[in-house]
Amino acid sequence: MQVIIITGSSDGIGAEMARQLARRHGNQVALVLAARKAELLEQVAADCAASGARTLVVPTDVSVQAQCTALIAACVARFGRIDGLINNAGRSAHALFEEVENLAWYEELMRINLWGSVWCTHAALPYLKQTRGRIVAVSSLAGLVGVPGRTAYGATKFAMGGFFEALRPELRGAGVSVTIAYPGVVATQIRHRGFNAAGGELGSSSLKEDKAMSVQQCARLIIDGMQARQREVVMSAKGKLGRWLKLVAPGLVERMALAAVKKEVQPH
Repeated sequence: MQVIIITGSSDGIGAEMARQLARRHGNQVALVLAARKAELLEQVAADCAASGARTLVVPTDVSVQAQCTALIAACVARFGRIDGLINNAGRSAHALFEEVENLAWYEELMRINLWGSVWCTHAALPYLKQTRGRIVAVSSLAGLVGVPGRTAYGATKFAMGGFFEALRPELRGAGVSVTIAYPGVVATQIRHRGFNAAGGELGSSSLKEDKAMSVQQCARLIIDGMQARQREVVMSAKGKLGRWLKLVAPGLVERMALAAVKKEVQPH
């Protein structure tokens, strides 16, 4: 039986990954579900249990190191091993830098998106090395190409990419794989709940949603990438193109990034 921890699994991509893993592996998988909202986690756990998976719900705020450590401890106490860690918990943000008066929420976003992944990975690492397990970091295309209005969010995702890219060769000899996933716009509520310039909730998406990827497809691509031990999963043709165009035509990439943002929130 493989034991997989998924942070940010109360809804959206994390919840869908849990459900798909349960359907794929049935009673051969144990899923440790972590997020802040226990009620929603219990609903996801019930869905997974209906497919035969064993589950453990651990309410966790990944922006608090002690809770990340407690999550890993709870998993090991219950199941005795860790085969996979999916660092999926995260929050979005959209604000022009010049409109931000108090940068405290920039720091909070970094704790959620970067440090939560670092803390969970650090605590889980000894157990992942024992099983030659898999680590997944769910980043964003905003972690590959700078997008206007996304200075805070992009900084956290670029930082994630740098951390896990450096970690990958460190763990090569131990047989632990590191997969970084770079979703584009996915049909979830993450952007609606993101920070605005004042540190409150946006309440709506600032990106064009008409071609958003389904949460089911995104979850499937991440799971496939994890199981194949892929280095990266870049989920958009434009994202792949933009990454390489940065090297030869950076001005063009900036225009592409502007085009992805709604006109009413573009800088003047």
